[in-house]
Amino acid sequence: MALLQITEPGQSTTPHQHRLSVGIDLGTTHSLVATIRSGIADILPDSDGQCLLPSVVRYSKEAGIEVGDLAKAKAAVDPLNTIASVKRLMGRGLADVSHTANHLPYQFVDADVGMPRINTELGQVSPVEVSAEILKVLRDRAQEALGGELSGVVITVPAYFDDAQRQATRDAARLAGLSVLRLLNEPTAAAVAYGLEKGDEGIHVIYDLGGGTFDVSILQLNKGVFEVLATAGDSALGGDDMDQVIAEWLIEQAGLANKLEHKLLRTLIEQARSAKELLTLRSEVEIKIEYEQISWRGVLTREVFEGLVMALVQRTLLPCRRALKDASITLDEIKAVVMVGGATRVPLVRNTVGTFFECQPLVDLDPDKVVALGAARQADQLVGNNNSAAGLLLLDVTPLSLGIATMGGLVEKIIPRNTPIPVAKAQEFTTFKDGQTAMQLHAVQGERELVDDCRSLAQFVLHGIPAMVAGAAKIKVSFQVDADGLLSVSAEELSSGVQSRVQVKPSYGLTDDEITAMLRDSMAHAADDVASRLLKEQQMDAERLLESVQAALAMDGERLLEAREKELILQAMHNLSDNMTGDDHLHIKKLIATLNEVSTTFAARRMDSSMQAALKGHRVDEIDL
Repeated sequence: MALLQITEPGQSTTPHQHRLSVGIDLGTTHSLVATIRSGIADILPDSDGQCLLPSVVRYSKEAGIEVGDLAKAKAAVDPLNTIASVKRLMGRGLADVSHTANHLPYQFVDADVGMPRINTELGQVSPVEVSAEILKVLRDRAQEALGGELSGVVITVPAYFDDAQRQATRDAARLAGLSVLRLLNEPTAAAVAYGLEKGDEGIHVIYDLGGGTFDVSILQLNKGVFEVLATAGDSALGGDDMDQVIAEWLIEQAGLANKLEHKLLRTLIEQARSAKELLTLRSEVEIKIEYEQISWRGVLTREVFEGLVMALVQRTLLPCRRALKDASITLDEIKAVVMVGGATRVPLVRNTVGTFFECQPLVDLDPDKVVALGAARQADQLVGNNNSAAGLLLLDVTPLSLGIATMGGLVEKIIPRNTPIPVAKAQEFTTFKDGQTAMQLHAVQGERELVDDCRSLAQFVLHGIPAMVAGAAKIKVSFQVDADGLLSVSAEELSSGVQSRVQVKPSYGLTDDEITAMLRDSMAHAADDVASRLLKEQQMDAERLLESVQAALAMDGERLLEAREKELILQAMHNLSDNMTGDDHLHIKKLIATLNEVSTTFAARRMDSSMQAALKGHRVDEIDL
């Protein structure tokens, strides 16, 4: 007798109603995609069983666009066209990355939108386009594993990402053909993955040190509600910086200061990253540098390594102190500290965090996977599959203050940092001279008091203000931040009702026209990619066929073929050999068919000859059919 599973009315999901969703951790060093299967969060591997996709993209005339391990393997030999750690460039202007540009081999080009572009063999690309290539690979991996189109995705971002960085991430997802359900802060995703809503209620700290960013978030957990009390961090601090200081140590130790060039620098960075990872388990590691005429060997001990990176680890404690102060809590109120991000494997990091928070950090889950797993749970809920989690509520905060520029270049803060989102707040302003009929509004983000010291987000003009004496008009400016942390601003003159509003498109994001153009280019390249694959397949078929026929001719050509027949086969082989390096796959396919046709009789004769040889000396009744 079969057992039937009975559910509450409206709680079951029929197969045709189940929607496919995933969570994506778009990381600095590695990226992952996860989903919910049978109620369990699971990382989706590639065809080789690898879960981590290196966040590396290579643009090559020879190979096209390569993503992941293929690109990473070429980083040292082709550094100008192999882009890694692109997350650190998202939503940033050329001036923002200038302090690290000397550590990067890329050729940056300033662009009108503010976000720098990078010169490659395939043309200039923006960080948004590079990130989109990574997302496309994760999208294809998920759709192949789940067997269908995705209904929606949740993509995680550092909690300390500002509006420009968040918008750039959304643009990348849009370019990759993904429907974003939500941008979820990485620390919050980690808390969801740990299932903290099922554990002790109270205060939890999420310490997230990844490859290129650092966040710390203070969460209040109460009856399934995640409320972020405060967040702080540094969007330009992470494991990559540890690699950099080790590489600088190697340069000094090996006396390479006067011999540096792009390929050597990338080689040193890779050596440094490998040494850092090995030192999580060892007390020392031997490093070998073999590059052209350079040959050097040395030993890096954990003690020396910790001395090199101590300042970086200590830098993470400053945001921790700020977050504790903003949340108005003390250390004895903290229930647990959750460690997230690959760089938290470093023993010095774990020991420093444990000492600072006066408790043993939680490291139960793989720090590389925990964010993606949490994002998958949230995606499953938002897409409408997970009814059991309907009571789960995530209340995040805006990481930086949002305000408006006023006379004298000052900033009037409208939404202070660490305000729970979504949120809407308004404030009244007025005109500063008689007869003023328009007002330019300038939205900014940051903690400084002067406009020049904050990040410009958007500018727009409110027209149609009735002419009045200075100070008589009442202009209501409203800021609205959605659950993704993205801002829209509106202004209204209260006496006349005239309005103006803007969906903030940061100066370092992409315009709708640019996105449309990129999508059009993407579709064009997709067709080129299909044609390229078909061409390579035909070339491989041609090569195999030529080898097969050549071997057959060498063995049986003289015995089984007349001169005219052999001449036709050799002519067809010659035509195929001369044309298989061309770019017309249909022509190659036609030549393959021709060679198959003229060699069919030869193949039949060889088969008959083989059968006769096999049957020679045997009676029919001896053959085992």
